[in-house]
Amino acid sequence: MNKPLLAALTSLAITGIGAAPVVAAPQAKAVTVSYAGTVSLSNCSGSVVRLPGSADSDPALVLSNGHCLETGFPAPGQVITGQSSSRTFGLLNSAGTKVATLRANQVVYSTMTDTDVTIYRLTSTYAQIKSAYGISALTLNDSHPVAGTAIKVVSGYWKRTYSCNVDGFVYRLKEGSWTWKDSLRYTSACDTIGGTSGSPVIDTATGKVIAVNNTGNEDGGRCTDNNPCEVDQSGNVTVRQGINYAEETYQIPACFTTGNTLNLNAAGCTLPRP
Repeated sequence: MNKPLLAALTSLAITGIGAAPVVAAPQAKAVTVSYAGTVSLSNCSGSVVRLPGSADSDPALVLSNGHCLETGFPAPGQVITGQSSSRTFGLLNSAGTKVATLRANQVVYSTMTDTDVTIYRLTSTYAQIKSAYGISALTLNDSHPVAGTAIKVVSGYWKRTYSCNVDGFVYRLKEGSWTWKDSLRYTSACDTIGGTSGSPVIDTATGKVIAVNNTGNEDGGRCTDNNPCEVDQSGNVTVRQGINYAEETYQIPACFTTGNTLNLNAAGCTLPRP
């Protein structure tokens, strides 16, 4: 995993072979991607996000990694919902300057099974954040990303942005005890490091979040901690030392209903359940 910072102090970076990549269609002129809406955690990165159907009056959500959860890594097969939290986040403006401290009151959803995400509910609404600080949330895209897409990985912790492309997708990405499905692989220019865990992966053509940064193969190890491996549908294993990965987020919107309320039984919701 692109380790939380504590682990990263001793070793930098955690951040497949699946179906043949789809060639990206010609894209519109890229939008300006900045730090606005990203957040810094005590040991990771994240972002204030909204769903396509979110209302300005809804409690805002923060997206990060499952392995950034303040109570420790969720175990394989574990799904956490509705857990009380008072975690704080440093809200950044477009220049990367901290302009506010936001606070959570709940871990809405967290898991490291099939994906690697934690979603927090804040005590502030989107409208309150916009009114007080002039910052809008990033929007989660609700369709599968496309190979070749130009992206930026924006780390609120390090105030650093990585630019590259979607190289392809991984049928299964295995790291130690965890397995992630349909992971997104970066081209080599996104050489993310520890502390970048949880950073939003932003499509530069739309400005929308398509994934959350989570891991990379540091030392060339095979399927071990900090050295994920790619496994195809036939069970063949590929190791790509120095290559980093993210977990797609397009499936998240289908699992939320009015008021940014989690409903894992909603039609089309495929996130793992407790």
